Amino acid sequence: MKRQPLSARARAEYHRLEDVIGCKWSAGIVAAIAAGVRRPGALERYIPGISTKVLNERLRKLRAFGLITRTEFPGLPARVDYVLTPTGKKLARILGQLQDLNHRHTTDPTAS
Repeated sequence: MKRQPLSARARAEYHRLEDVIGCKWSAGIVAAIAAGVRRPGALERYIPGISTKVLNERLRKLRAFGLITRTEFPGLPARVDYVLTPTGKKLARILGQLQDLNHRHTTDPTAS
């Protein structure tokens, strides 16, 4: 039986998923929020090397994809918190499983 190639729609869905999840920063942001880091400044400190610009871009994409929610609190200074949606929590569990798989199948060169 000959297999059909991916449809244009399926390819577009994969590209959209890759754009959101495939970025090297997205997994770290999702993991950080899952660990309880909710404020933008705390996320910047928690994720070494991420710039404010990239963090804000990724937060917007994760939010648009329905993985996180943003809550603004009034006051001076204004406060913003990010939390995972139910879908974001599922993704965090999957990322945790991938991390476990990586740890189990990565050889530690210092363990000899």
